[in-house]
Amino acid sequence: MQFIDTHSHLYLPEFDNDRNEVINRAIREGIEKICLPNIDTRSIKPMMDVVNKYPDFCFPMIGLHPTSVKKNYMDELNKVKENLLKENFIAIGEIGIDLFWDKTYKKEQMKAFREQIGLAIDNHLPVVIHIRESFDEVFQILEEFKPGYPKGIFHSFSGNLDQAHRAITMGFKLGIGGIVTFKNSGLDKVVKEIDPKHIVLETDSPYLAPVPKRGKRNESSYLVYTAQKISELHNVTVKKIAEITTQNAIKIFKLNK
Repeated sequence: MQFIDTHSHLYLPEFDNDRNEVINRAIREGIEKICLPNIDTRSIKPMMDVVNKYPDFCFPMIGLHPTSVKKNYMDELNKVKENLLKENFIAIGEIGIDLFWDKTYKKEQMKAFREQIGLAIDNHLPVVIHIRESFDEVFQILEEFKPGYPKGIFHSFSGNLDQAHRAITMGFKLGIGGIVTFKNSGLDKVVKEIDPKHIVLETDSPYLAPVPKRGKRNESSYLVYTAQKISELHNVTVKKIAEITTQNAIKIFKLNK
């Protein structure tokens, strides 16, 4: 079985002491590629350092995370644009809107999101969208680009069935991670109704470790627990889930080039 972790922050300090061991464990569990979303200017160098050390295993994205959007967001976006000219990125991400922690910069988040969707369109890249307490706003902005909005992933999807169907109708895949294994999340009921052809697997490591590792640092090798849960929900083999979700990821990110 071969898996792709479509969303890991493997470059963060949480992995500085054992990154190589984390990667080896992932490989033993069948993880063949890890996709790395950017956060902001500060994370670009550590992310690229990891990519350069593991060039056939780790693949970078570029973007400004919504919780990093402040008054200086245009300066940050200019850095994103500069880096787009220097490196090969598989996506614009992670971008989006987060209204869970702080709504102070909601207007700036929406502007930054629009700007980065435009970047994705101009550069023929998919988007990886962070959505927290902001489905209405994200859908509203995406509709502004209709019918030419980019395809991509609704990262760490935790919405309801209607929101899932709307995202799928727009051509997006749902990024499903450890939350689907959480007892009271309700995400299992949604995922059960979604054909796996619309799903990609992700960890969001070091965050959101799945049961039975919940509360620990997440890592890519734990992706198998999410795959097992989805296979149970759909009454198919884990191998089948691996095949479908891996092909979905390859197609989105053009990883077979």
